[in-house]
Amino acid sequence: MESINHPFSELFEQLGLDASHEGIEQFIASHTLPADLELAKAPFWSAAQANFLKEGWQSDSDWAEVIDQLNVSLR
Repeated sequence: MESINHPFSELFEQLGLDASHEGIEQFIASHTLPADLELAKAPFWSAAQANFLKEGWQSDSDWAEVIDQLNVSLR
C-alpha cells in the first residue's frame, strides 16, 4: 500500500483554515503551544478540528506526518 503525503496547506484546508501561504504563516505566528499541552487539546480548535487532529495522529493515518509537522510548528 502506498502512503499519501499531504501538503501542509491541505491540512489547513481540512481544518477549515486559511490555507494560503500567508494564512498559514499568520496562524502559526499567532498560535503557540506550551510543551506540555497536546496539540488536539489546544483551546483554539473547535471540537471537530480537535477530533480530526487527535484521530489522525493516534491512528497513524496518512495525515499523521503533517499533523506532527503542525505540532512542531506551533511550539
